Amino acid sequence: MYLEAPPQLIGTTMFSPMPEKFRRRGVRTDWADANRPGQPTDCFIEGPAFDAEGRLYVVDIPFGRIFRIAPDGEWSLVIEYDGWPNGLKISADGRVFVADYMHGIMELDVKAGRMQPILTARNSESFKGCNDLHIASNGDIYFTDQGQTGLHDPSGRVYRLSRAGRLDCLIDTGISPNGLVLDPGETVLFVAMTRDNAVWRLPFMKDGNVSKVGRFCSMFGASGPDGLAVDKAGRLFVAHASLGHVFVFAPNGELVAQIKSCAGPSCTNVALGGANRDRLYVTESATGTVLVADISELR
Repeated sequence: MYLEAPPQLIGTTMFSPMPEKFRRRGVRTDWADANRPGQPTDCFIEGPAFDAEGRLYVVDIPFGRIFRIAPDGEWSLVIEYDGWPNGLKISADGRVFVADYMHGIMELDVKAGRMQPILTARNSESFKGCNDLHIASNGDIYFTDQGQTGLHDPSGRVYRLSRAGRLDCLIDTGISPNGLVLDPGETVLFVAMTRDNAVWRLPFMKDGNVSKVGRFCSMFGASGPDGLAVDKAGRLFVAHASLGHVFVFAPNGELVAQIKSCAGPSCTNVALGGANRDRLYVTESATGTVLVADISELR
């Protein structure tokens, strides 16, 4: 009989909580009323991404803020604007792209301190609510249009915006499409479908479209999988927004490790960092804390 080894258990430590001076205690927002009704929300951080200098960027959705965290954990406010920044990624040439729930795909001009629209609509229609994005090695941007979709309304979309400006809708039947990431060979796109409590696997065909879309893994809980990351070995890191863990799956779908939050239960996004990309940084949004895990010994 073949017996799988139990998943490896890995702990986290606090890298840096949002400083008290930046927390908006007692301030009501439309975003929190819709997405976290009745829960005090002085911040809700997501979208961790490192720049070339090793500084970590994060977004604060309800208050339209983007922060930069130095390697020593010190926070600085980069911009505050009228929007709901949700996902953030930094391209190989240093450009900072943001999936904004209000406005679509934006670019942050760090030096000028302003947000610039990249894509705000499709065929003159506004998006449902863009959630996250991923940048391919050729510069194409993959992004999710989640809105309030779910099992009751499986109409979430996943798009690809080519470097040349062509917009392709890869799927339009998503059940709350959220975080997304390409595999190392860029032949498969993984998409977290939060309210399906699953990660879908979208293989590319020769023409660039997707076919034979399936569930790579299924989960459980009050919320579902959120942000995703992939390492060089092809392991998929899945942040779960209600279970207080990041789950690690082998390329064949086997659960090989669980990374436990030392703060709250809402692990929303992940980013690989460190000189050897052997540190996993996790946004724990319920407490406004960035956590870190040593994954150098991951089997």
